[in-house]
Amino acid sequence: MSNWFKRNGIHFAIIGIFLVICFLYFTPAFQGKTLGQADVTGAQSTATEINAYKAKDTTILWTNQIFGGMPVFQLWAPYKANITTHVIHALKVIFPNPIDTVLIFLLGAYFLFIVLKLNPWLSAAGAIAFTFSSYNIILLVAGHANQAYAIAFFAPILASIILTLRGKYILGGSLTALFLAMEIRSNHIQMTYYLMLAILILAGIELYHAVKAKKTSAYFKSLAYLGGALLLALAVNASILWSTYDYGKDTIRGQSNLTQHTTEPSNGLAKDYAYGWSQGVGECLTFLVPNAYGGGSGTEILDQNSATVKVFLANNVPEDKAVQLANQIGGFPGMGTYWGNKPGTSGPYYFGAVICFLFIFGLLIVKSRLKWWLLATVVLTMLLSFGSNWPFVSDLFFNYFPLYNKFRVVESILAVASLCFPILAFLAIKEIIEARDNKEIFKKLKLSLYITGGLTLILIALPDLLLSFRATDQATGIAQLTQAFKLNDNTLATSISNALVKDRISLERADAIRTLIFILITFGILWAFIKHKINVTILSVAFLALILADMWQIDKRYLKDENFTEKQDSYQPQERVVDQFIKRDQDPDFRVFDMTVPMKSDTFNPFFHKSFGGYSAARLKRYEELIDNQFTKSINHDVLDMMNVKYIITQDPKSENVSMQVNPTACGHVWFVKSIKYAKNADEEMVAISSFAPKDVAIVDQQYSSLIDTKSVKNGVDTSATIKLTSYNPDHMIYESGSTTSQIAVFSEVYYNKGWKMLIDGKETPYFRANYLLRAAQIPVGNHKIEFIFHPVSYYAGETISFAGSVLLILALGFAGYIENKKKPTGKKA
Repeated sequence: MSNWFKRNGIHFAIIGIFLVICFLYFTPAFQGKTLGQADVTGAQSTATEINAYKAKDTTILWTNQIFGGMPVFQLWAPYKANITTHVIHALKVIFPNPIDTVLIFLLGAYFLFIVLKLNPWLSAAGAIAFTFSSYNIILLVAGHANQAYAIAFFAPILASIILTLRGKYILGGSLTALFLAMEIRSNHIQMTYYLMLAILILAGIELYHAVKAKKTSAYFKSLAYLGGALLLALAVNASILWSTYDYGKDTIRGQSNLTQHTTEPSNGLAKDYAYGWSQGVGECLTFLVPNAYGGGSGTEILDQNSATVKVFLANNVPEDKAVQLANQIGGFPGMGTYWGNKPGTSGPYYFGAVICFLFIFGLLIVKSRLKWWLLATVVLTMLLSFGSNWPFVSDLFFNYFPLYNKFRVVESILAVASLCFPILAFLAIKEIIEARDNKEIFKKLKLSLYITGGLTLILIALPDLLLSFRATDQATGIAQLTQAFKLNDNTLATSISNALVKDRISLERADAIRTLIFILITFGILWAFIKHKINVTILSVAFLALILADMWQIDKRYLKDENFTEKQDSYQPQERVVDQFIKRDQDPDFRVFDMTVPMKSDTFNPFFHKSFGGYSAARLKRYEELIDNQFTKSINHDVLDMMNVKYIITQDPKSENVSMQVNPTACGHVWFVKSIKYAKNADEEMVAISSFAPKDVAIVDQQYSSLIDTKSVKNGVDTSATIKLTSYNPDHMIYESGSTTSQIAVFSEVYYNKGWKMLIDGKETPYFRANYLLRAAQIPVGNHKIEFIFHPVSYYAGETISFAGSVLLILALGFAGYIENKKKPTGKKA
């Protein structure tokens, strides 16, 4: 055992360094504080009902808290049979947020660089370069926990695949299964999809070389083990994948139900929506110079020395007010320091000045075939990230590649490039260490300096030669600014705009100077090594320190100590008087319609009420279509009635006072209708609910006509018939009815046929959809107990498969460990 510790002492030392870095960078997290993440707040509001039942040790898979009701698969679900669920939970118990995620980044990338046969110190430097790539840090600030987790497993997955391709079939295959299972459990399919594109390129290049070297048998053997690893990882995550697949078809990423009354595509996301955040072609300069495009929206603060503030000062505005105004005008189109085409950004993609220099150097000197994989992956990811800014490749993928049109924020594919850059960068250092022809190496090193240093010098001396520093909508901003200041002409607004351009140039130039300094230091370190002035250890430690300094300084612009606040476990916004009044209502299931907030991004009301709106990127397609068609031009009160919207919140536009009114025509939890009106299709159904009497008539798609005994319904309406909700649980609703004739009941609950079943007196009975969105059923004569139970096969059968997969994964890892231990030489006894 002592020999084992000695052999691995350097690794433990580096893990210790990683922990120290985490402690120094995220000190507030160790003090019990947490990141004040906007998306976390939104998730907390969405999960209000889920958390209430978790507190009762009850699992629910459906919530009525947002958008009238939806499955919780993409919000929160336990997935207890999945072994990776418990691994993630253990990490979160041991380490405070976001330390658990950062350590996965560091250790996973360290493992990758060790597999690539770099020495431990260089491997640590590479891990730091990837972990502290600005996008990863910005994700932590924003609260995109699942996305950050998914990216963190990129490196160990690639390391395990490379091990397998090198002939470590059992170990590599088992580790691939483990890390891929963790990746899938992160539940960010978009990031996993992007990683798969990189892996496919790697597989293609490896196949080419296997054929060339006549070693296809070993290659296909590797593929067989990797295929087994993939199947095992899928089995471990069967419940989450099956549920997501089933649900995905009914979400906004699924097929449209409408053909005539919709602006949405027949399948997938609208292209404009998917391309909403596209990387500017020139914006890739931020890989090297972070403020080339003005930094993030609102992250760069203009001080009293800025040209913009001086314009206000020249117009007799007091200094403190001038600074305030200079930073507030960023709310107008094109008038912030960021001047790219994105609707807004939290910060640039900065890969590091050191890493970019070494990446270019790597393109020149690295002989490994991995270079071509890395280059091809970087080129593809950059082209796809351009989206609407250079759509030729993006449109090809959007129109023809499976699943690609389900994803939005296409710029996020650069997360893959953020790993490729440091891999090639450190392969370049490895090449120098192993090289014999230092003269040729030095020539290429100088060429790398000329390329990166020359570009940086242009950005310092002649920045407007390459960049315009003007936003495309800056003219609109000038017009709006003129109107806001109530000026007769746009002279002042134009002066502010021109001053802002100067400030953008100043920001870019300052960062370009900084970048040039890091490039020169990098060149100096490599020159000293080539000239035998320093050894490998000093070279390695120097790069670790240099990269840490480079990335730390930029990342602190986006993740500061001030971003941490007191724990938000029980965070919720301040109640209004109207919220307090509504909460007095003891009715367990009614909805609130708040006209003061956007319906599709309401993160406020779900904290207190079951909201007609909400916030979720996986909301149901039918609900989306309902909002778009019935609430865009005007508010359809009939729809509010059928959704049992009991309270409507409004705001006086002049006084801004918030008030509330009771909706006296709300239909309640369930009701019997007098008649049925059939619609030929979804389009007719949507038109019909535009104006109707939901208490009296049900609009039903004719596909459900076979489920209705029309004759018995026509026998007459029992005006004394009753039906009511007697027990509320999001997964289990119980009603009681009494009638002397067969009646059609409409329930103010969202229809979803992949898990909900209806029982009448304990016997499963068919139900159907009415009013485009709701559940309805024919209730027989007499007194009955009616139950709606949510029991999706995708989840419960999936959990069984997940358990079996988890057991097999544990056995595979145990067997791999046994085999590797058996291979180690044992010392002879004296």
